[in-house]
Amino acid sequence: MNAALGYVRSYYALSKPRIILLLLVTTLAAMVMAARGFPPLAVTCWTLLAGALAAASAGALNCVYDADIDAVMERTKSRPIPTGNISIRDAVAYALLCGLISFAIFYRFVNPLAAWLSLAGNVYYVVVYTMWLKRITPLNIVIGGAAGAVPPLVGWAAVTHAIGGPALGLFALIFLWTPPHFWSLALMTETDYAKANIPMLPNVSGEERTKREIIYYSLLLVIASLVLYPLHVMGALYLAGAAVLGAIFILDALRTWLGPRACARGLFRYSLLYLALMCAVMVIDRIIA
Repeated sequence: MNAALGYVRSYYALSKPRIILLLLVTTLAAMVMAARGFPPLAVTCWTLLAGALAAASAGALNCVYDADIDAVMERTKSRPIPTGNISIRDAVAYALLCGLISFAIFYRFVNPLAAWLSLAGNVYYVVVYTMWLKRITPLNIVIGGAAGAVPPLVGWAAVTHAIGGPALGLFALIFLWTPPHFWSLALMTETDYAKANIPMLPNVSGEERTKREIIYYSLLLVIASLVLYPLHVMGALYLAGAAVLGAIFILDALRTWLGPRACARGLFRYSLLYLALMCAVMVIDRIIA
């Protein structure tokens, strides 16, 4: 029994469950906005199940390709492949099976547009980010961030069979949110990335440059969030919430810039809360408006 549980835990870890949760939150937020209320239960369940499987597939393939660098990084050396709990062959089989089932569920029980959008996001994450950008440029997170911004498009398409303005707005916010979120993490684990020869901004351009870039992207993020109001994508309630949450984000970014490196941890933690609360504000504004 213990061996079986350990086996399940290994595949659970291989799927990167914390990332899956974040992606499902943005997917569900887009679905609720599209439906102006809670969407049909069957569509919601099928979309979230297929989305979780798609994310598990992408996460597992990422672990397969990055097995060599995961083995030398303190933060990742306990993952299932470096520890030998799961073989490369089994991980690939698991990833492909999850991806195939995900696409089939989307196509059969949701709609073809959602299926193809989800697949495009996975291909972008695995091929463009993991296999190409991650090891050659410190802009890997900036360009690769588009992959993590796809779930709102999938969620909106699942309900409407199309892509709408609020979903594109959430896509833009996640795209701009990604650099300060990951660079604050990189500041905390700079030596790990240097040891693995991964060109993250702190170990390529230095701590000061990274902190300045965090400020720039944080300002862009907040400006982009506020612009959704005059563009008539979101309403006044959203504007008030986005202004307050954005002000706190910029304050944490300034603390990271002006304070010791330990301040980056506060920004990293708040960035997760910020994204979740922004989704909640968008949903409430959309339903009330």
